[in-house]
Amino acid sequence: MTELAHILASLTVGLPLLAAALTWLARTPRQADVIGRTAAVGTAAPALTLATLALTHGGVPLVDGSWLLIDRASGVLLAVTGVIGLSSALVSPAYLRVAERSWLSATASHSWYYSALFAFWAALMAVPVSGNLAVTWLLIEATTAASALLVSFSGRREALEAGWKYLILTTLGLSVALFGIIVIGVAQAGSGHHGLTALDWHALVSAASSMPRTVVISGFVLLIVGLAAKIGWAPVHNWLPDAHSEAPAPVSALLSAVLLPTVLLIAWRVNDALAPGVGRGMAATLFIGFGLASILVAIPFLWKRMPWKRLLAYSSLEHMGIIAVGLGFASPLAIAGVIVHVSGHAVAKSLGFYASLPKRGSDATVEVAGGNGANAVAKGISLVALAGLPPSPLFVSELLIVVGGFAAGYTVADLLTVIALALGFLGLMHAFLEDVVADEPGGLAGREHSSGMAFSGSTS
Repeated sequence: MTELAHILASLTVGLPLLAAALTWLARTPRQADVIGRTAAVGTAAPALTLATLALTHGGVPLVDGSWLLIDRASGVLLAVTGVIGLSSALVSPAYLRVAERSWLSATASHSWYYSALFAFWAALMAVPVSGNLAVTWLLIEATTAASALLVSFSGRREALEAGWKYLILTTLGLSVALFGIIVIGVAQAGSGHHGLTALDWHALVSAASSMPRTVVISGFVLLIVGLAAKIGWAPVHNWLPDAHSEAPAPVSALLSAVLLPTVLLIAWRVNDALAPGVGRGMAATLFIGFGLASILVAIPFLWKRMPWKRLLAYSSLEHMGIIAVGLGFASPLAIAGVIVHVSGHAVAKSLGFYASLPKRGSDATVEVAGGNGANAVAKGISLVALAGLPPSPLFVSELLIVVGGFAAGYTVADLLTVIALALGFLGLMHAFLEDVVADEPGGLAGREHSSGMAFSGSTS
């Protein structure tokens, strides 16, 4: 079983990289689309198979080594990444048919897009199965490089600005995280582990309680704060609304549904590894603090009229906050809620972004009028699910997180979470009733625009 898992892991990361190279063999846009779709199916198959093995292997990891860690958490993220990556690749031709090409020809534009998309997908597949903190950091940085290119794909001024903002702010955050890794690595000097092996998850767990408490706390805080910029937690979320607004819809789906929770998984792994030295109480306070701040910052924007994709971006801020609170509560019920929430959010959010795809003959920078037809239905389902209205799986996940918080004794934080969730629910249902059902002029459904930066004012 372990050998099969290693083979599947190699295919999961290697096939999208091969696909990224193969797309350049296309001689026409149609050939690029065919290669992209075919390669996407081939890429998703081993990822979903590996995810299934990880999720059904019982309570122990499928692979538990210094360089590769495949457990149930990996399985959840691999399943989400495989499904959303496949979906984004399959709907990409609908975007590319009408996309702006900047200075590129049609064929080069398609090849360039698919190459960056598959490189981004490969990095996303590799992050949750990495068994070493330093290697994981490099992989997260790789996701930044590939996705920044995709955010600015259209070549429009607003897209280029959003791409640069995303690149600079997340790289700055990852630089802070790197400093934290260095602090932890230096503190590990006397632990008997040397080189990169000192930073695998097992070595960190075994050495956390023996490292100087001040040092391990400093490294932990630097790591979580640095990763927070990539996750998009408030108050270091400023890149998120612009990047989600300007990226192609299939890419926005990957950013929100896959990238954010994938990096959040790494923050949780850091917490789990260093908690013996940091203390469960302090680690929980940091996660709950970031989570509540993110939900509360998102609420006023959920009540505002703004571009559709920008509304979804602020919804992502809220939902990453909910997941952070659940991880901070850390009770079995709360963790179960987190797992359901990651999966439900991925489906609902990607559906919302796909609903913004332009119709044939429309400008790709203009959102589809959503008051009638399939787009309106998709937007309505997405909003209702994201609001947590039953029977949405997010209602179940939020209920589990709240009950888990009470069970863990976080009464005050739990009450604040319930109030914030209620306000967020009302904001999204307000958007649903006025801008999807009523389809009022100037609302989400009827407004034609693409640039969130140009229409919504502040990004924070």
